[in-house]
Amino acid sequence: MKKNEIYATVTAGKYKGKKLKLPSLESTRSTKSILKESYFNTVQFDIIDEAFVEVFAGSGSMGLEALSRGASHAYFIEKDSKAFAILKKNCDFIDAKSTTCKRADSFEYFAEFLQGSTCRAFFYFDPPFCIRDGMDEIYEKVYHLIEQIPKNRANLITIEHMSSYKLPESLGIYLLRKTKKFGKSSLSYYG
Repeated sequence: MKKNEIYATVTAGKYKGKKLKLPSLESTRSTKSILKESYFNTVQFDIIDEAFVEVFAGSGSMGLEALSRGASHAYFIEKDSKAFAILKKNCDFIDAKSTTCKRADSFEYFAEFLQGSTCRAFFYFDPPFCIRDGMDEIYEKVYHLIEQIPKNRANLITIEHMSSYKLPESLGIYLLRKTKKFGKSSLSYYG
């Protein structure tokens, strides 16, 4: 491992202990371990043999953890070219056959993804937090993406967001089930 490179570790399942390279903190923000563990404690048995879609993928750590814990396939969408290169390497290292990576802007590509795929899935949205430049309306844009997901396509929709940001009680046909707070970050679940 090169100095200055940062890594995450798959925490459970068949790929437990495998190292995932993380992109620079300038381009992405990795999901904290406590959030990841809480999320997978919530979906642990439901995710087996199901598809997982990581909409703002970064390194792919959530989708690759889902595969390790029994998901059948993981789909990744990532816009940043450096993060995408790392995502591809991580997917090839863990399980190239069970992963599909698309370098695209999630806001432009998501509708096409939904049209081209027919599987039911767990959708995970971890957009850049709105404190970054140009991200003032990021959550409203994410809400619009979620509202496009057909009823028969979502097992569960999860948004990772700033705890100070209150999410709506409903997004289209999807209702807020619960929110779990972890310091400055929270997970909100819709179904």
